[in-house]
Amino acid sequence: MTGTRPAIAITTGEPAGIGPEISLRAAWAMRREVNCVLIGDAAFLAMIAADIDPAIRIAALSTQALRNGRLPHFGPERLTVIDVPLAAHVTPGVLDAANGRYVLATLDLAVEGIQAGWFAAMVTAPLQKSTINDAGVAFSGHTEYLAEKTGTPLVVMMLAGATAAGGAPLRVALATTHLPLRAVPDAITQESLARVLDIIDADLKRKFGIAAPRILVAGLNPHAGENGYLGREEIDSIIPALEAARARGIDARGPYPADTLFQPKYLQDADCVLAMYHDQGLPVLKHATFGRGVNITLGLPLIRTSVDHGTALDLAALGLGHADCASMEEAIRSALQMAAAQRRAP
Repeated sequence: MTGTRPAIAITTGEPAGIGPEISLRAAWAMRREVNCVLIGDAAFLAMIAADIDPAIRIAALSTQALRNGRLPHFGPERLTVIDVPLAAHVTPGVLDAANGRYVLATLDLAVEGIQAGWFAAMVTAPLQKSTINDAGVAFSGHTEYLAEKTGTPLVVMMLAGATAAGGAPLRVALATTHLPLRAVPDAITQESLARVLDIIDADLKRKFGIAAPRILVAGLNPHAGENGYLGREEIDSIIPALEAARARGIDARGPYPADTLFQPKYLQDADCVLAMYHDQGLPVLKHATFGRGVNITLGLPLIRTSVDHGTALDLAALGLGHADCASMEEAIRSALQMAAAQRRAP
């Protein structure tokens, strides 16, 4: 990291989606507080920048020049772009599998840059999983890819954001992520929950600066199983995992019925809610924060945040000016705050 502003890598995502536009808009809006280094095709991004605002200046840097030297600090008058060339021409809103490996190359470079000390964190614009799979690479998402790339055996997906009502941020972590619903009960074991709770507790302390995190845990079944009448996962797995976590010094409470857990009277005492599966917790989070939410990967040996939405190919096809960069700005802001907390951590 160089200069007075922290350097954060922004991977610009699926080139046919809104990722390049929101990356440029957010980076330019926040240029005085953070050195946002965009990773993508420099000529392509310069063309978009000129259409967004002629005042935006791009300073292109080759990957080789970066590896041979150090990340230059250009000041807030220009946005640095590390050039990763596209493989094919981009038509907004139209996917092209030829650019699938290009997207992965931007992620690889961001990870390399953090490991080399160029960046304090990485922020990812949305990508299209199908394009990468169509390019011949088995790919299930940012989260899983970054875990494999960094040799991390388990990561935890967490979304966070300020609610419209204000107050403390709402954070929702997931015990399972992209699984078919019928596979979820078998994936929820005492062992898996123990590892997830350890990761949440450790990262809330180290990356968020919360000295004694309070974690509220949802049950899996309606009414949290109702003492076994509506399912035994709470009795057999969740309650023993929580008891063991508390014995390790983790303040994990529950299991609570998910249909009543997300009330202010409960959330005001929580630093994070752990939901058992994707569509148990995230609809509530996205209803409360959508457009301002941030996707955070816990458990990685680096800081990674992202937007709470997808590539919005339909908006990209309409041309510039239809996408909202608020979630990208929040993702950058969260990465900054996490990097600062991590620097202060013992």
